Amino acid sequence: MEDGQKPPPALSAPIEDYALIGDLETAAMVGRDGSVDWLCLPRFDSPACFAALLGTEGNGSWRIAPVGTRARLRRRSYRADTLVLESEWSDGGGTVRVVDFMPPRTRWPCLVRIIDGLSGTTRLRSTLRLRFHQGRVLPWIRAVQGFTVAVAGPDAVWVHADGPVGAPGRTDPMECDFTVAAGDRVALMLVWSPSHLPEPPAPLGVPAEALLKETVDLWRRWTAKCRYEGPYRDAVVRSLITLKALTYAPTGGIVAAPTTSLPGSIGGEHNWDHRYCWLRDSALTLSCLLRSGYRDEATAWLEWLARAVAGDPAEIQTVYGVAGQRLLPETEAPWLAGYAGSRPVRFGNSAVDQFQLDVYGEVLDAFSLSLRVGVPLPDHVWSLVDAMMDFVLDHWREPDQGLWQVRGPRRQFVHSKVMAWVAADRALRMGELLGRSGSSQRWRAMRTQVHRQVCRKGWDPVRRSFVKAYGSPELDASALLIPRLGFLPARDERVRETVRAVRGLLDGGFVRRYTPDEQEIRGGLQGADLACSLWYADALAASGEVEQAREMFHRVLAVRNDVGLLSEQWDPDAGRQLGNAPQAFSHIALVETAYALSSTGSHPSVGLGRRSDSA
Repeated sequence: MEDGQKPPPALSAPIEDYALIGDLETAAMVGRDGSVDWLCLPRFDSPACFAALLGTEGNGSWRIAPVGTRARLRRRSYRADTLVLESEWSDGGGTVRVVDFMPPRTRWPCLVRIIDGLSGTTRLRSTLRLRFHQGRVLPWIRAVQGFTVAVAGPDAVWVHADGPVGAPGRTDPMECDFTVAAGDRVALMLVWSPSHLPEPPAPLGVPAEALLKETVDLWRRWTAKCRYEGPYRDAVVRSLITLKALTYAPTGGIVAAPTTSLPGSIGGEHNWDHRYCWLRDSALTLSCLLRSGYRDEATAWLEWLARAVAGDPAEIQTVYGVAGQRLLPETEAPWLAGYAGSRPVRFGNSAVDQFQLDVYGEVLDAFSLSLRVGVPLPDHVWSLVDAMMDFVLDHWREPDQGLWQVRGPRRQFVHSKVMAWVAADRALRMGELLGRSGSSQRWRAMRTQVHRQVCRKGWDPVRRSFVKAYGSPELDASALLIPRLGFLPARDERVRETVRAVRGLLDGGFVRRYTPDEQEIRGGLQGADLACSLWYADALAASGEVEQAREMFHRVLAVRNDVGLLSEQWDPDAGRQLGNAPQAFSHIALVETAYALSSTGSHPSVGLGRRSDSA
């Protein structure tokens, strides 16, 4: 399709129809209809080869399901404590279970789909459409050594079928019908490799059962380390698995979501690419994993961060690629119709050029927590702390794009100033623990100055609340984080008044980020924010309104999809998820609130910030 042509109508299955599978380097989204509609290979931020999620099945998908009008999905779930998805189907004549997973990466990414016959006889169809380069390029399909191979430019995908099923055809789509009786097992496998390699890549040739066992064992070993034992363990473990699945294992980078351009408003323009590593989101994911008992991730992320931000702290970016790359040029894909017609579809993110002051506080808070739980900070990390604080000292008075990464004029956002206070506070705490007090006098003076300024300029005496920005009467849900960050105690009357004022952001029982401005309304009014709703629950609990806090928490739990996943936002009117999914920040907030409401112990101060609705 030429760039100027109008794409065909888009698919519009609800975002909550999709489940996640992955191998800690990339991830696939599997719909309730049995179709894999999103997959980037070989890593999270690579071009997609299945992009039906943002267009039509003709933009790449792989569907396996029973044939006929009587086919229906009976149930689906993750195998306990794993990222292995099981879907049970019936067609009136029999029942099958489809097991979808991505085994641990040896060298090349692999997607395995196993069909087990449970009863009777079931006729199924596999329809595979590969479209490389963001759902755009039709591959050359051929047979090599008994495998079907699809090649386009640098990419090759090898397809293999095992069991009572014929080889996929060498036409597009690659389609095959097969029958599975009770006791039968069919395995289909897709493996990516660079197109210049002539030989079938591993793990082709490895039995699917062995790959399944390896995958289940890996996830269960990992989840067994979880320290949370409170009343919400199932929800917490599922969220932690999701956060782990968004970790890029080779470098330790953590992506905000595995998808791009899932809209904040259906048909709107708030469509952003979240397949990258925001320092804010990564730091908060790290904090969440640390308090749950996962120290290896902390060490890996600290090393990733040191590599990514090496150089002048003035040049620290808000977001990096999974390998630490700095250039993430933002482009649009006019050949994709967009999810439910929401355009433009974007790849890349221009947030790399924004100044977001709060990021420094998030990173230093993560460093501080790491140190407090016994993760040693190498000398070069302390040098980074020192350099970052030099920058914050010089620039904390400046306006920025803020927590929500507004694509417009910079403002004096209250949350950004609070996070500047957090940066100084955590640097001082680390200095005390490490016996390094060289700059403590300057940091302490700055901490005091910021605190006084926020309490004077960030407080609106008429609205009786901390507000979005200096001189503005607008509410912002980020003010709910003030007690958690340690800026003021939860029982402070200003905090209590702010929590009461935030009720003005409630919509259908959920919390919006802030009062929408004219620009947002023009671009499509977005849904309520799930993380903000959970922050509200935390603030209620901290101020003694525990039952109200539990009601809000249970309200958010109720809008998870059938396999426990949350997107970025919730539309209370349409009753559907919005935004990229699964969203790390929503799951971070879920875990933090579960800790706050459980009886497992204290709730340590952990910074909570957010990437953005506009980046």
